Amino acid sequence: MSAQDEIEDSAAPLLEHLSELRSRLIYSVMAFLVGMIICFSFGGMLLDFLLMPIERTMRNLGNPNPVMQYTAPQEYFFTLIRISVVGGLTISFPVIAYQMWRFVAPGLYRNEKNAFLPFIIASPVLFLIGAAFAHYVVVPLAMAFFLGFADLPSFVSAIMADALPPPEGSALLPGAAGGTALPDTGVDIVFNGKVNETLDITLKMIVAFGVCFQLPVLLTLMGSAGLASSRGLRGTRKYAVVGILIVAALVTPPDVTTQVILFVVVYGLYEVSIHLVAAVERKKDRAARAEGIIGEGESLFDFPQDDDDPEEPETTEEDPKA
Repeated sequence: MSAQDEIEDSAAPLLEHLSELRSRLIYSVMAFLVGMIICFSFGGMLLDFLLMPIERTMRNLGNPNPVMQYTAPQEYFFTLIRISVVGGLTISFPVIAYQMWRFVAPGLYRNEKNAFLPFIIASPVLFLIGAAFAHYVVVPLAMAFFLGFADLPSFVSAIMADALPPPEGSALLPGAAGGTALPDTGVDIVFNGKVNETLDITLKMIVAFGVCFQLPVLLTLMGSAGLASSRGLRGTRKYAVVGILIVAALVTPPDVTTQVILFVVVYGLYEVSIHLVAAVERKKDRAARAEGIIGEGESLFDFPQDDDDPEEPETTEEDPKA
């Protein structure tokens, strides 16, 4: 066989893989577009659902008729487009994951398929749990903090109006007959929320918590592939804490409450991931003992670099001439 024939034989499988990848990408894009169109058709209902936390907060603060506004002709349209993009990805993710699986599965062994399939199922479930946690717990707390903080001066002013004696001449002011009336001075500060800015906070929190809830899937998959170990994860706790704090400061609004919640949740998921990786390692050890690769009490993952105290005391050789 000539060198030209070998090149053509090696190029044929590559072209087949590229053709298969093209087909999977086309199916994925079509699923995304269909999901986006469906979400755009119900864009108004989805927008009302996403604005529920701020609506409830405004009503709790005494506003009987919460109103949101947009200040540009195209703002409402592009707001619905953003909702449709995020919703389309969420709806089409099972189809996209299935297409990825169909592309990768032929190159995997049976045991690798059995190990990889649960992660495809767990990933969207954990994303939905994280998104629901953000929408029903974190976003209402953030809205209550910011709007409640803005309403605090009015609350303090009302208390001070009842505590301080009325100024001289206040009895002549309109409305003074029913109680103490202070001169109306200054500028009233009211909240006129914009749809896109409020939605930006909500979507950012939903996506951030949904992605952070993928941590157990990612670390467990890395443990199954041998890229991470439970001992290594335990040894890098202090770096994980710093990294989680940085992520919490970047992806959440600048209030301590949501940052602490995100840190506690993600660090808890990190600890859960350590136990999941340890369970994967125990399963591999049992399989290795059954095949006689290691003995009882031994582990495939006893690496010195993963120990908590890897450094050993240095020993110096005695000079034979001494």
